[in-house]
Amino acid sequence: MALTGKKRLFADAVVAGKSNRDAAIAAGYSAKTASAAGSRLVKDPKVVEYLKERNKGAKTAPPAAAAPATSKPFNLGLALQHDDPKAFLKAAMNDLELDPRQRIDAAKALMPFVHQKLGEGGKKDQQNEAAKKVASRFSPAAPPKLVAAGGKKI
Repeated sequence: MALTGKKRLFADAVVAGKSNRDAAIAAGYSAKTASAAGSRLVKDPKVVEYLKERNKGAKTAPPAAAAPATSKPFNLGLALQHDDPKAFLKAAMNDLELDPRQRIDAAKALMPFVHQKLGEGGKKDQQNEAAKKVASRFSPAAPPKLVAAGGKKI
């Protein structure tokens, strides 16, 4: 069975080099749900088959424009050497052969792992910390007794 119109537009946009989100928007999906739609469509078996066929045709055709000499292709083998995303981001940030913009993006993504934001922890957190400090000095008060004189309940 052939692809629907939107799926074909999505696949053509992906082949053209757009991200999944941008390709979904170009295909006519809502901008609010474009990320989810792009992720779902790229996993669709029919779309995957169509992309494989288009990529085979693109390899035999001469390239329209050469890639800039400064960018190097993504090496999946190097990326899979890291089990931890934090280690991968550190390696990307310290890779001198990588494009400076990509190194900066890796450093930005690594920041929350290394440094806490100033102002994290609101008023409630501060009050809870202060209450814990005070509570450690004093024992908690005993609950009131609910019995009347002579041990009989009222």
